[in-house]
Amino acid sequence: MKPHRMKLTHHLVVNYDLYRKMDVFEPHWASPEEIKAFHSPEYIDFLQRVTPTNQKEYAQELQKFNCGEFTDCPIFDGVFDFCRIYSGGTLDAAHRLNHGLCDIAINWAGGLHHAKKSEGSGFCYVNDIVLGILELLRYHPRVLYIDIDVHHGDGVEEAFYVTDRVMTVSFHKYGDFFPGTGDIKDLGAKNGKYYAVNFPLLSGMTDESYKNIFKPVIAKVMETFQPSAVVLQCGADSLTGDRLGCFNVTTKGHGECVDFVKSYGLPLLVLGGGGYTIRNVARAWAYETAVLLGEEVSNNIPYNDYFEYYAPSFKLHLDPDPELENANSKDYMEDIKIRIFENLRALDGAPSVQMAQAPPSILTREEDEDAVDPDTRAPEHDNRRQPEAEFYTNENDQDQCEPSNTEKDSNQMDADRTSATSMEVD
Repeated sequence: MKPHRMKLTHHLVVNYDLYRKMDVFEPHWASPEEIKAFHSPEYIDFLQRVTPTNQKEYAQELQKFNCGEFTDCPIFDGVFDFCRIYSGGTLDAAHRLNHGLCDIAINWAGGLHHAKKSEGSGFCYVNDIVLGILELLRYHPRVLYIDIDVHHGDGVEEAFYVTDRVMTVSFHKYGDFFPGTGDIKDLGAKNGKYYAVNFPLLSGMTDESYKNIFKPVIAKVMETFQPSAVVLQCGADSLTGDRLGCFNVTTKGHGECVDFVKSYGLPLLVLGGGGYTIRNVARAWAYETAVLLGEEVSNNIPYNDYFEYYAPSFKLHLDPDPELENANSKDYMEDIKIRIFENLRALDGAPSVQMAQAPPSILTREEDEDAVDPDTRAPEHDNRRQPEAEFYTNENDQDQCEPSNTEKDSNQMDADRTSATSMEVD
């Protein structure tokens, strides 16, 4: 989950001239109090205190909170600041949607959907998505969450499993695959029964297969749940060629899902997520920024500081892998779709919510406008940085060589500090 992905995405957005079509804001750093609106105080206090040098003193806490050297949530310098940056971007985006200051808000640094109330999971420490949805619920009676990451959005589903005010919809690889949850039988509980929708998929999903299930399922969800706001997690590990993924979806297919959700015209919070072939992550999120703006962009990658990353094609769009078999038969997908429709029919229409007055915001900062002048040069710490093991011109190519934890951590904060911007589309 390299923050360096944000730098590549940023450079494509800038060099495609997309940044001139939107308002760009530098987010506030979420406070511990804001983050504790979902996460347990004990867990957040731990994240604030632990460092790579003192983590041995927190052996019990590391085990309790699923963090540390031998987990998928290692401790690195500035880990809590990292969480504050991406969470602040999501909170600010939700806040501005609530106040009608934009129709679409984007935070590509957000979308960390695995984090639980009291533990990290899957490279996710703080669940900014849950925080953003909680903020949206202040003004919106019903919020729809859609997840197109290759992994199940388990942390978000778990957070809202017993409420009917949030419907979670996840399309993901299921089976012997992290996190191992997201069966079609996982429907929600109590008031939230049937408000968790899971479409378990097999390896090799193509653009055509994905479109044939995504559009009818989302259309039925929209008709049944009638949300007043939507959160879309655009994990790019569902793309073809991802180092941890197993789908065969192209940037165009991924973007078509984004465009379909946008077509409903509802307040839309768009977030990033997974994605481990970083040049393809940047391709997808830059293209989807254009989709959300309604702009056409060239398939030729514009020259930028990271131009060589896109060799040998130097093209924006990806071709599917012709050798990857699609294990999802038409009969299998149709059966799952029918079962989902049957579950949705069990609902008695959209739930009504009495909202005479909006509850207090979880944001603790004073109102301000941190708009970034698009023509102002970035400060020195925002200049190009090339972490070791990110790029090679030989057999150690970035998408074949997994860097060590030390190499990952050494550039993590510098690469991400000013890249978790909240972009708005008016």
